[in-house]
Amino acid sequence: MNFEKLDLTIMRTTQTGLPLVSQPYQVIAAELNLPVELVMARFKAMKESGMIRRIGAVPNHYKLGYRFNGMTVWNVPDEHIDELGEKIGKLSFVSHCYHRPRHLPDWNYNLFAMVHGKSQGEVDKQIEQIAALLGDFNLENDVLYSTRILKKTGFRSHPS
Repeated sequence: MNFEKLDLTIMRTTQTGLPLVSQPYQVIAAELNLPVELVMARFKAMKESGMIRRIGAVPNHYKLGYRFNGMTVWNVPDEHIDELGEKIGKLSFVSHCYHRPRHLPDWNYNLFAMVHGKSQGEVDKQIEQIAALLGDFNLENDVLYSTRILKKTGFRSHPS
């Protein structure tokens, strides 16, 4: 069996999302006329190979009432970025947190964390919490507020 072609077929079938049912892999398998065990094994193989990073829900924060969103950016010592990023990423109000390269001299920030709130004040308090958590490791920070909603999409492939 050509797993590369099968994997692309599975990705094309699911690129707009998994079916919102209790057993989505069974629905995908039925649609592709494949055993569910094979579909699940291919997802596992794609994840292990790095072809896909994760399978997860992508909430629309705006529709959930979280209309204030800010990408916080932090300048922290590189030797502490992993432990600090781990702590920030565990905060309930942080949807994602990651390390990015600095672009000196204009961009000193190396740690990014997206926060969401129902008010500007709520987001401000979240930023204060991150700053307190970072303590003296917070060399400087800023926040880039969302000004519009962008359509979120996953992998998109073009038919061969």
